Amino acid sequence: MRTLTGIQPSGSLHLGNYLGAMRPAIEAQSRGECFYFIADYHSMTSLLDRAERRRNTLEVALDWLACGLDPKHSVFWRQSDVPQVTELTWIIGTLTPMGLLERAHSYKDKTAKGIAPNFGLFAYPVLMAADILLYDTNVVPVGKDQKQHLEMTRDIAIKFNQTYGDTFVVPEADIREDLAVVPGLDGQKMSKSYGNTIELFGDEKSTRKKIMGIVMDSRTPQEPKPDADKNLAIQLLKLVAPADVARDYEERLRAGGMGYGDLKKALFEHYWHHFAAARARRAELAAHFDHVEGILREGAERARAVASAVLTRARKACGLE
Repeated sequence: MRTLTGIQPSGSLHLGNYLGAMRPAIEAQSRGECFYFIADYHSMTSLLDRAERRRNTLEVALDWLACGLDPKHSVFWRQSDVPQVTELTWIIGTLTPMGLLERAHSYKDKTAKGIAPNFGLFAYPVLMAADILLYDTNVVPVGKDQKQHLEMTRDIAIKFNQTYGDTFVVPEADIREDLAVVPGLDGQKMSKSYGNTIELFGDEKSTRKKIMGIVMDSRTPQEPKPDADKNLAIQLLKLVAPADVARDYEERLRAGGMGYGDLKKALFEHYWHHFAAARARRAELAAHFDHVEGILREGAERARAVASAVLTRARKACGLE
């Protein structure tokens, strides 16, 4: 079984990235063959600064390796180092209905938030489909918000297979319902696009400031909070603290007598501790960028070997060879 996932280098990775995609994908290393890529082509829909893109790409590589990606047992590369993906995007794009893309929740949501629409943003699901189909992927760990895009990939693969014959593996989604959507600092889905994230490896001072700045309601510490399970700090605490600790804070908040400041301090402490080991590994890797670049180059060679075979199969199927 082959698992594939990727994350855009459009900014610092955050808790939502980690829980929604990174951790499930990294855990999959123990169950089968894993392919991971840094989606620098995708980042071009929103990030125009080339130096920032290159810097972010290396930062993402450090984050993945620090969090447990093992290049000895997995394939890890930059998306743009395998140019076959752009050719496949065109090939499958010729069979992708406009109506399918117009129904994409992500496109409608981002443009509604004021993000300028462009072809890349509109055609994002086609490039995502090519990312997946190019490697005969069986399983894609995705957050609930990406479920529709994975369904589009399946639709595109099925239509291609029906039109030109059995060519692509039709992938399945691996959605962890309990962690599918991670709330951001404002209660919306955590997303770099919304500026409401908690960075995985931000510095201590800024991370503390972000967490302590979470807006709460005006109830006094003494007042019982019967809706404690809906409190944003409690929801985040459940993601980074042991279950019994999070449960204790929720019960104390529900009973009354605990201030929101104490709750946010506890959230910061558990968040900081949760990523302490990964933070140390990342510091070691950051001191050896040449080693990280070598991992990406070797991964690209391995990825291109698979991609070339699948692209040749698709070209033959549709009469380009």
